[in-house]
Amino acid sequence: MDALGDLLRGVRADGALFNRAVLTRPWETSRADGVALELITVVRGAARISVASGEPRFLREGGAAIVCTGEPFTLAAAGGGDLRAAGLDAGLGAGASAGSSAGSSAGCELVTGAYQLDSSVGRRLISALPPLLAVPAGEECMPIVELIAAEIAADRPGRQYVMDRMLDWMLACTLREWFDLPEACPPAWYRALGDDVVGPALHAMHDEPARPWTVAALAARAQVSRAAFARNFTDLVGRPPMAYLTEWRMTLAAELLAEPGATVASVAAQVGYADGFGFSDAFKRIRGIAPSGYRASLASRGENARALSARSA
Repeated sequence: MDALGDLLRGVRADGALFNRAVLTRPWETSRADGVALELITVVRGAARISVASGEPRFLREGGAAIVCTGEPFTLAAAGGGDLRAAGLDAGLGAGASAGSSAGSSAGCELVTGAYQLDSSVGRRLISALPPLLAVPAGEECMPIVELIAAEIAADRPGRQYVMDRMLDWMLACTLREWFDLPEACPPAWYRALGDDVVGPALHAMHDEPARPWTVAALAARAQVSRAAFARNFTDLVGRPPMAYLTEWRMTLAAELLAEPGATVASVAAQVGYADGFGFSDAFKRIRGIAPSGYRASLASRGENARALSARSA
């Protein structure tokens, strides 16, 4: 089981919005367009990123941030004083006084990519992340940023598709680095994977979602009693085993319904339901919409994204 891969299920850029901008002090830019997830990388200089619900974060060249909230956020070029206060002043040079704008006098260059997510696709990822997370410069991700920046500047066939795939790559790369940081706060189920009792059951549910699991069968995987397993699972994950399994199956179902030619009956079988009626009831209870309505919303969203991409090309 690849926990990060499972977390990214259903997240696939389709007509993502990209921008390459240069900010110079004291200018700043605000975004309030309701995008659910935006990835920001500093190509040159340093930047301050802030959301209303938390402390600002500072990034130097090569650093990346993910804004995972519908509230407005602000991007600004950061100076030497900002970086010193944040403990990121190493390498600024002797001429950078506490109040100077060293590191940003020539402007801060940013590359951003915004996912057009609705209330269902990617909800598992959205719920797992804080409103704002930041990752210091890393050697692995920077080449991707340079490729994205080059594609933004070019006008070549398949440009949008190529950038969409690069954004997916960059998101996975950034999250992988963030989860390795001591201050990262992964979701409860992610942390529970390392537990001796709950971990084996979580792996089993993720690896074989269509299997007719029961609490007894999962407790047997964990090699403990049903009562001990159910208690430990609920304490660590935050919900009972069967409730978690249903939510996980509906996450997979949302992804499968987006595939060409998928039917409600075929998806139901792939996530452990003998008939479409029981599956439809569960999907509507968890997602708030029937599977058929969800598929129709995906088709409409895809058409809107393509139209928006065509207008911005």
